[in-house]
Amino acid sequence: MRGGAPVGPRPGEPLREAPSDAPWPASLPEPAPGAGPGPRTRAGVAKGIAVGTGLLALSVLGGVVGGALQDRLDEPAPRTYPAITLPTPVPGAMERPAASVAAVAAAALPAVVDIEVETEEGFGSGSGFVLDARGFILTNNHVVAGAGRGDITVVFADGVQVPGRIVGADLSYDLAVLAVDREGLVPLPVGDSEAVVVGDQVIAVGSPLGLRGTVTQGIVSAVDRPVTTGSAQDQQSFINAIQTDAAINPGNSGGPLLNARGEVIGVNSAIAAPGGAESIAGNIGLGFAIPSVQAQRTAQQLITDGRAVHPVIRASLDLMWRGEGVRIGDGSGNPAVVPGGPADRAGLREGDVVLSVDGRPVTAPEELIVDIRSREVGEEVVLRVRRGGSDFDVAVTLDADS
Repeated sequence: MRGGAPVGPRPGEPLREAPSDAPWPASLPEPAPGAGPGPRTRAGVAKGIAVGTGLLALSVLGGVVGGALQDRLDEPAPRTYPAITLPTPVPGAMERPAASVAAVAAAALPAVVDIEVETEEGFGSGSGFVLDARGFILTNNHVVAGAGRGDITVVFADGVQVPGRIVGADLSYDLAVLAVDREGLVPLPVGDSEAVVVGDQVIAVGSPLGLRGTVTQGIVSAVDRPVTTGSAQDQQSFINAIQTDAAINPGNSGGPLLNARGEVIGVNSAIAAPGGAESIAGNIGLGFAIPSVQAQRTAQQLITDGRAVHPVIRASLDLMWRGEGVRIGDGSGNPAVVPGGPADRAGLREGDVVLSVDGRPVTAPEELIVDIRSREVGEEVVLRVRRGGSDFDVAVTLDADS
């Protein structure tokens, strides 16, 4: 019982035998003379036990029979109930609002694909989505990199599998366009990534860890986040990314990041991992997507020309600079400002420090590179430059790389 005294010895107290003056006698007392019949015979004892057992059994049985009889007497008379009709859902009652995750996912899933790739290094998979009804699929370059002809399989939401061929791919923007032969494709609508603001609701769709048709939800955590991927300098991608906390894992790469209207505002491309350790990479709420404006422009170039062009200012940056802004400089002995290039035409020279681009501060070389790469060839940008003790603005018209 709760709160009762403990039964038995206290904790740690040894078990003890009963003392010699225990209340139970060691032997039954002899009956007093004349107090009653003498000792029973063995048969008499046995008969008493048998009778006692019979009485016990009878009392138990009687209790059961009596209980059953009482239950029957207490049982109410059978009752009848009027017929009722259960309500049925009215037509359309299961429809979701147009901006709900369920509605957006239902509209998007048929256009999102799983991409399976065989390379010399093994087998991999990623995601993509229908960009054009003619059969063009947009994905990441790193999803299909290393694939030979006939080594790409595109799997649709209805289970249909068709071969995919690379139309064009670009390492710098980490984008690739595939072509498939299938009719009746409905492309996803592409939205304006430049209208995205921090806090907007977003939905990611793809095949994380090979789990086709996975939908996750989150918000826009940041915009214009400079992200570089790849360790070797000649294998780096530069992304002026949309950051999101929607769950993104390996295999989501190439899939769409959608707004609440179901429009593509980004292409999921990268995730952050503690210490940059890709071996333990996974969703920690830090995913990055290529903005749709950049993705659409690059995809059109890949479809039309098979290659993408990259805007440049043709100036080298000092990677060892630790002061404010980004310093123009080259430690290799080559000219820091290429003669005749955009920076040279604008009057920039080695030692100048770029503080901002169109009013947005830059504090690291990759920020300036990513910002310039997100522009269009021929676009003019205004750099805030510090030279000596003076700050001034310089207008630079971007060239295309060779």
